[in-house]
Amino acid sequence: MADVLDQDEVDALLNAVAGGQVEASDENADGPAGDILDKHKRDIHTYDFKRPERVSKDQMMAFEGLHERFARNFGAALSGYLRTIIEVKVRSTEQLTYAEFTYSLPTPTSFSLLSANPLEGQICLEISPLIIYPIIDRMLGGSNAELYIPQRPLTQIEQRLANRIIERALDTLAEAWNNVITVEFEVVQSESNPQLVQIVAPNEVVIVIGFEIKMGNRSGSMSLCIPFNVIEPIIGRLASQDWFSYSKKKSLKEHRISIIKNVGEAKLKARTFLGKTTIRVSELLALEKGDVLKIEKEAAHDLIMQIEGKSKFAGKIGQFRGNRAFKITRIAKPGEKI
Repeated sequence: MADVLDQDEVDALLNAVAGGQVEASDENADGPAGDILDKHKRDIHTYDFKRPERVSKDQMMAFEGLHERFARNFGAALSGYLRTIIEVKVRSTEQLTYAEFTYSLPTPTSFSLLSANPLEGQICLEISPLIIYPIIDRMLGGSNAELYIPQRPLTQIEQRLANRIIERALDTLAEAWNNVITVEFEVVQSESNPQLVQIVAPNEVVIVIGFEIKMGNRSGSMSLCIPFNVIEPIIGRLASQDWFSYSKKKSLKEHRISIIKNVGEAKLKARTFLGKTTIRVSELLALEKGDVLKIEKEAAHDLIMQIEGKSKFAGKIGQFRGNRAFKITRIAKPGEKI
């Protein structure tokens, strides 16, 4: 019968291994003692206290999916505004310290501090000079064919033009975040040197979403830096399963109200047809008041109302409070004759 070590012997063996009196070998560690050593070895994980992983992988995946939607909508908005094809896509999503993020940016660059009401704290939006200058050149009517990228901060005029692009980015970003929380983004400060801006401690964890912007043969990066303390109140909503279920909970009634509000004031052309017939041009020219035209439809049949040229309703004509009126009795059948 194999020897079984009691708890005191196991503790003594582990202390001897820790003190260097006994050499631990995975190949020679057989039996219960070897299993205990393997178990303790498996429970040890390397942890870097300088870079703690404060956001889970599921939450990071949900965060990436949220900003992929932002990238698509922002690219469409820029394409319409600049009248050229703009492609925006997510390049990376990672956790860094704030110092690592700022050291990775070029100087000078377009660096904006944003408030995110009602969340506390500030976030950063950085757009590379490699793409912001071609965009500004496009806004001023240039072709970007032989554009020189200057190594200097944006002038006041260039900054005001860049703010128009940033404002469109913030509107699209707020729309993407609306599935998680209703937030209002606003530019509070613009800088050219990221090293001069300290929104959090250098070793504080931040989430950095990197984007790539392409316009013709020009491309550049855009980075969104979000400190953990800003999204900490809503971090529980960012688990992938919770986030998708949260976005699906948005009621259809709200969508219906939104659609009705947006198109409710649109004007439509409505026409009701008494019927149709065929006559000669000479008969048309000879028509006078009191003449009777024979149509193909009987008087008892419903009349058809068309909305913007499409048959939609059937009903009767009459008067209502002294005005000509059409009373809808049913939905028009597909292909029903006028």
